[in-house]
Amino acid sequence: MALTVGLLVFPDVMQLDMTGPHEVFAHGPDCRVLTVGKSLEPVRASGGLRLLPDVSHVDCPPLDVICVPGGAGTTPLLEDAETLEFVRRQAAGCRFVTSVCTGSLVLGAAGLLVGRRAACHWMSRDLLAAFGAIPDSARVVRDGNVMTGGGVTAGIDMALTLMGELYGSTVSRRIELAMEYAPAPPFNAGRPETAGPEDEAATRAAAAERQTARAQAVDRAARALNHAEGDSHP
Repeated sequence: MALTVGLLVFPDVMQLDMTGPHEVFAHGPDCRVLTVGKSLEPVRASGGLRLLPDVSHVDCPPLDVICVPGGAGTTPLLEDAETLEFVRRQAAGCRFVTSVCTGSLVLGAAGLLVGRRAACHWMSRDLLAAFGAIPDSARVVRDGNVMTGGGVTAGIDMALTLMGELYGSTVSRRIELAMEYAPAPPFNAGRPETAGPEDEAATRAAAAERQTARAQAVDRAARALNHAEGDSHP
């Protein structure tokens, strides 16, 4: 089954949100994997890694799967009309619309999550409700043809789950084995409920400024989306 997968790249993307699923998809049989940027100019991820898009929005072919990763760079995307229109246009013809981490907020701002359950990074999950989505704490959430992953590393789980849907469990199991994907976190602190209140408070404090800006952007984007949807009805 030939499959074309497009993963968005943008300034301050969390590279593991993108490269984790990219590695899984690249193992898929007859799977063409593209990184998609606004232009072909290199993009600097939040950790400093530079990424080179394969195609631009304008030249991107119709996708079977679109994946929107997360990271600090999703905040400006919530009000980026060009990117939101690109996501909407591609999603209309996709077999699956997917995201990782705060990439689901971008799907929400594009109007693609109304009434749907969706995952997000735990610190931003509640913001999904502003777009009419139903926040879900599961690591991978499927609602119709929309599949969303939780924070960062959950992108690998999401992509493996999707490969199982598209190619069957045998293919996905063998991808998992080839990648030796057998996570065993040394401190078991990857979720607030296992990290404990002290670590959670410190992590929230470190991200407070970013989260405030994100919440404000979500509010503006949600109001713009509601206004646009109101205008579309007679």
